[in-house]
Amino acid sequence: MDLISLKSPHEIELMRRAGRITAQARALAGSLVRPGVSTLEIDTEVRKFIESQGAKPSFLGYGGFPGSACVSVNEVVIHGIPSKHIVLKEGDIVSVDVGAYIGGFHGDCAATFACGAISPEAQRLIEVTEQSFWEGIKLARPGNRVYDISHAVQKYVEANGCSVVRDFVGHGVGRNLHEAPEVPNFGPAGHGPRLQPGMTLAVEPMVCAGDWHVKVLKDKWTTVSADGSLTAHYENTILITDGEPEILTVTGD
Repeated sequence: MDLISLKSPHEIELMRRAGRITAQARALAGSLVRPGVSTLEIDTEVRKFIESQGAKPSFLGYGGFPGSACVSVNEVVIHGIPSKHIVLKEGDIVSVDVGAYIGGFHGDCAATFACGAISPEAQRLIEVTEQSFWEGIKLARPGNRVYDISHAVQKYVEANGCSVVRDFVGHGVGRNLHEAPEVPNFGPAGHGPRLQPGMTLAVEPMVCAGDWHVKVLKDKWTTVSADGSLTAHYENTILITDGEPEILTVTGD
């Protein structure tokens, strides 16, 4: 089993810097979501911004991924490849997942944004997904276990009539974009590694309005809900402290 890295105070400072740039990139991407904009245009602006801060886009070239951001529209859960051919229209919901690497550390965060006026169902899905993150991290305290977070996310999502993706999970993050431990959005409370101060985790509920099954398209990246239902995604990098968790992907405003 991979060792879980506990970050030193100095490493945590470096992660705060990476997290701040990542959160600013997410906010920028959200501000660009409007009818008539292509997902490639969003990706280009995200890359320019991250590079302007002296950082590198964590996702660009990662495992061969061609974009700096994952831009996923409607039934696309994650890993949407930016394209000039995917042009946003009124009513779409757009999940943007970004990472920035600077000073030897990564930040990782995501959110789902409304494109113009959206349906009440879509709005509710976005809200349930984000709130499930906050429900999960209420349990992100030392002495608890990873699956305490997982269980809280699942319980909240399912109580609201939605479902949690099982094929993809959150993860540790730090010197590598993906580190131990895995942080599922489902599972039994009281299981998994014990949470300790210095752990840095990407907690990221991926939620379907319909059934939880997903499929990966022929491009080997784009992941969609199998039943075509709307999906949403919300993620922050968090630090386990001696008390409340700290969100590292904050804009610093």
